Amino acid sequence: MNTPAPSVWKQPAQVWAVAFACVVAFMGIGLVDPILPAIAESLQASPFETELLFTSYLAVTGLAMLVTSWISSRIGAKRTLLIGLALIVVFALLCALSGSVDAVIGFRAGWGLGNALFISTALATIVGAASGGSAAAIVLYEAALGLGIAIGPLLGGILGEQSWRAPFFGVVVLMAIAFLAVLLLLRGPEETRTPVPFSAPFKALGRPALAVLAIAALFYNIGFFILLAFSPFPLGFGAMGIGFTFFGWGVALAVTSVWVAPFLMRRMPRTRVILVVLPLLAVDLVVAGLVVSSAAALVACIVIGGLLLGIMNTVLTEAVMEATDLPRSVASSAYSSVRFLGGAMAPPLAAALWHAFDATVPYLVAAVAVLLSALTVLLGRGVLAHIDDEPEDAAAEDAQAILLGDAA
Repeated sequence: MNTPAPSVWKQPAQVWAVAFACVVAFMGIGLVDPILPAIAESLQASPFETELLFTSYLAVTGLAMLVTSWISSRIGAKRTLLIGLALIVVFALLCALSGSVDAVIGFRAGWGLGNALFISTALATIVGAASGGSAAAIVLYEAALGLGIAIGPLLGGILGEQSWRAPFFGVVVLMAIAFLAVLLLLRGPEETRTPVPFSAPFKALGRPALAVLAIAALFYNIGFFILLAFSPFPLGFGAMGIGFTFFGWGVALAVTSVWVAPFLMRRMPRTRVILVVLPLLAVDLVVAGLVVSSAAALVACIVIGGLLLGIMNTVLTEAVMEATDLPRSVASSAYSSVRFLGGAMAPPLAAALWHAFDATVPYLVAAVAVLLSALTVLLGRGVLAHIDDEPEDAAAEDAQAILLGDAA
């Protein structure tokens, strides 16, 4: 007689502490979206300069990902989490107190370092402490990702109505609470540490399957972040309007990431899902570019984009999980670093294209990037064939792999 699986929502307090911190960390991705026009106006910054708030954050996060596994394998998961959270608190506070856009850009880079240390360790910590095995941990992590991405723009919009500084102060308070929760609730036996060589993530990118998926993710993230970071400017809304728009985008992303993507993967191979969804996303981006002068139509394209992005996030994650037999920390460092760097180049590229041409061109370039991502997967299907095999029951160690890629 089979024993019923434990509920994914019945977890120890330490799991909920890390999950809450994950929600707040992922809120940071979209938090500045609603206040980009306000920052540009208040600090007399150009759209290009303002978009660098994303670039400094994502570029440092991506580069730091290459060394986070080396660090956490030496000082332990809890210390790595706490250092990451503390850095986010400090640099979010400095952002709130800044008097120039250059200062905010610089402090967002420090925020990115803290974010890399935190998110590179959070999933492994949740898996290690969660009841119900790795599958339950993955659902919790994806739920935290979706909730954070949805709430971030909404909170940014609500607080941004008061001042562009207010969302940053909000992050300081929430991250301080998360720091205390992890400090007090994350307890357990002393972990066994196996030092990871500094060169491991760089060598991992030499694995053909991981390299193909990383390149595909780089192009995909260009499309992702042009939609996320550039759209507040042509929308022409205030902070609250932008916040509600991207709250809808985040909810759509969360729903398809947690429920629709697994449904599709039970019915067709992962590469087929990718090769269906990416062209649909490209069509959505083309339509967004063509209707950019209509706020209502652009909002519809943004929310539809969220539905497609949610599917892609989860399917890419599952694909990378099956791609190699590398340790989770090494594979996640390598893959996530490339993906974040793709996101880092997108916002200023969109602003430059807007300035040189018009608001349509950035969306068309985003569509081309997404199609290049699909082409990369299509040409690499030979080395990706094994990710379409029906997965066997895996140990918790295997299931902790690359869900970190979803964090961008």
